[in-house]
Amino acid sequence: MNNTHNKIAQKIEAFLFFQGEPVTSKALSKALDIDNDSIEGGLAILAQRSETDSGIVLIRYDDMITLGTHMDVNDFIEKMIKDDLQKELSKSALETLAIILYQGPVKRADIDYVRGVNSQFILRNLLIRGLITRVDDPSDERAFLYRPSLELMAFLGITNIHQLPEYDEVISKLSGFKSESKE
Repeated sequence: MNNTHNKIAQKIEAFLFFQGEPVTSKALSKALDIDNDSIEGGLAILAQRSETDSGIVLIRYDDMITLGTHMDVNDFIEKMIKDDLQKELSKSALETLAIILYQGPVKRADIDYVRGVNSQFILRNLLIRGLITRVDDPSDERAFLYRPSLELMAFLGITNIHQLPEYDEVISKLSGFKSESKE
């Protein structure tokens, strides 16, 4: 039984790392096709393992579960965040930001689809910088939507998203792109 829970803990850890976002235990159970008691057993092992000899810890709040950094490495992580914030935005970060500005609120899967690559780390960077916000997706309790932050809009000098350059033209082209990809 313990070996089974170890394998479940390993799958949970991989799933949480891949997701990069909090998930519910129900979503874990569904994604791994494992009953809730087995999920709890795997989570217990993962929590125990991560408390002792890992830079990653299991974080649980209400029914949300995610991975975070161990408090022993907080100084190191804080330095990395400060270094990230002092860098200019990369071309891929600007691309992601444009997608969120023109299509937001938007799911990460849709951002990934438009860009053709995983945007998890770019989204994290934009969230840390306060350029975007993440809100619950009302149509899917397991997902989040990304939208521009009010601070970003103030920085851009706009009071309404429709004031973005060539907004109507861009939205029209994006709608055409979406309808072509569905065919």
